[in-house]
Amino acid sequence: MKRIILLLAIAIAGVSQAVRGQNVAVKTNLLSDVVLSPNLGIEIGLAPKWTLDVTGQFNGWTLSHDRRWKHWALQPEVRYWLCDRFGAHFFGAHLHGGQYNIGGFDGKINLLGTDARKLKDSRYQGWFVGAGVAYGYAWLLNRHWNLEAEIGFGYSYTRYDRFRCAGCGKKVETNKPHHYVGPTKAAINLVYLF
Repeated sequence: MKRIILLLAIAIAGVSQAVRGQNVAVKTNLLSDVVLSPNLGIEIGLAPKWTLDVTGQFNGWTLSHDRRWKHWALQPEVRYWLCDRFGAHFFGAHLHGGQYNIGGFDGKINLLGTDARKLKDSRYQGWFVGAGVAYGYAWLLNRHWNLEAEIGFGYSYTRYDRFRCAGCGKKVETNKPHHYVGPTKAAINLVYLF
């Protein structure tokens, strides 16, 4: 929690240093919004071709049929824009971390050592940290609005407890590690520029 507060203080300090046109943007990832994971991001101009993007996400829902998909995540990213910032192509390097409680879903995917099919009969609760790289493109809609698409690839390390079923409390594994390599970011952001 102290790290989150420190990161937000740094972001706010950056905003207070220079709040001029096209230096600050707020955004929401429409893909996350569609799956009921409210999120909010702020992006701050650091130099003519550099920005800092910090996005947070929270999902506190317990769904029907004893399915769970609860999590919070924070993902700061440094971006390098090939043209001017907030427009056209960019590359990014991001960190990510958070906590999760998920189970009761029929994942049907086994990709790069991560078997989402296990989510059907078990619940996983734990934390994760990682890093990745990303590529994106921002379309200028008008003076204040952009639409931005981004895809990222990277690594996550997680430790979790596994429970026998999505709704019960019978723990069957404790503090198990898992290494994930694959997509770490997918976004279609609606962006408002100040």
